[in-house]
Order: sequence, then structure tokens, then C-alpha cells
Amino acid sequence: MGAKDFQNLTEMAELDTLFERSREGDIVLFLHDYWCPISSRAYDEMSLVEGEIALIDVSEGRELTRSIETRTGVKHESPQVLILRDARARWAASHGSITHEAVGEAIGAS
Repeated sequence: MGAKDFQNLTEMAELDTLFERSREGDIVLFLHDYWCPISSRAYDEMSLVEGEIALIDVSEGRELTRSIETRTGVKHESPQVLILRDARARWAASHGSITHEAVGEAIGAS
């Protein structure tokens, strides 16, 4: 597992672009901690999800995670998945709630 090509976000401008793109369709954000075993399990689950997934390394992207929390009102946790639509979080899950089935269903829900 883990062969999926995640889009690694490191810059605020990249995050700004994703929030703008969410006005045209769903954007999946995955907040991941490479040093956390719970996050590693979530990474394996997210590797099974179809489509583009933006990944933020929470140990390197603290400014990005703070911005996401401020923009969406969703308290930061790690690991965490948010689905953005119209620049708002329309779905979020963290820790053991992150499964490829749950994320897939959330992506498919309109």
C-alpha cells in the first residue's frame, strides 16, 4: 500500500488554490503525521481512495493546518480528512473514522 500519488501541499498559495477549486468540485484534504502509527493506518486507507488527494504533513505544515482550521471552523486533529466544497468543509473525519469506504461514500455524496 501507499503507492498512491498524493499531492503534497507545502505552500499557502497551493492551499488558497485548492480552496478556490473547491467552488467547482470537491477537494479532499488529508492531514497526515508521518511519525504517528494511527496516521500511518489512515495513510494506508487513503491510499485506496480513488481520485486526487491533497496531503499536508502536519509536522511541516503547521501554518497550513492553522489556516484550514480558521477557514473551515473544523478543529485540527491528526490524522484528519476534510472534503471541501464551495470553500467550506462539507465532511470531516479523524483518527479511526478514516476509512477508504467512509471517504469514498463522502466523495460520492452530493
